Formats: sequence, structure tokens, C-alpha cells
Amino acid sequence: MPSTKGYMDFVMDQLSDINDVSYRAMMGEYVIYYRGKVVAGVYDDRFLVKPTSGAKALLPNAPMEIPYPGGKPMIMVDDIENRELLCDVFNVIYTDLPTPRPKLKQ
Repeated sequence: MPSTKGYMDFVMDQLSDINDVSYRAMMGEYVIYYRGKVVAGVYDDRFLVKPTSGAKALLPNAPMEIPYPGGKPMIMVDDIENRELLCDVFNVIYTDLPTPRPKLKQ
């Protein structure tokens, strides 16, 4: 079941305190970027973040969910209304993730 645009709009509203957050629709779901890095997504109207060591430390009791068949487990954020927590989670994931490689020009 694809995610609804309304839920994605709600997620983006909750992330509005964080600068440089964007998203892209992909096959009925949404991938969320923070300062150019993929940090989260909305899959079947569930807000899931990358399971970095920092994210796991901030969300120790959060369940791991599979975003789509064959996908790697991600952390499901239940407390999406806690904007301060979301800001902390995005910042720690950004720090934990490597810098993306530049795209090759063709």
C-alpha cells in the first residue's frame, strides 16, 4: 500500500524546525534527505529512519521495521510529534553517515 501525500505532508510539518530537509517520491513511497544525505523515509505511512549507532542510542526501544519487501530494516519512529527528538535524530544520523560520493558526469 503506497504512502499518502497527507501523511508525508504531516511528516514534513513535524520536520519544519530542521533546515535543509527535502523529499522525493519513489514508487509510491517517499525518501527523505537531510543536507543531501538519505536519512529516512515514509513507507506504508510509517516514518522510518536509518539505523545508525547514534539513532539506535536515541531510540533504544523503537522497533525495527522492513520498509518494503527485500529492504534492510530501519528504525520506526513512533514519537513523531516530538520535534526536538526528530531534530536530534536527524543530526546524529547525518553525522553517522558517510559523505555521498559525487555523481559521475556522463
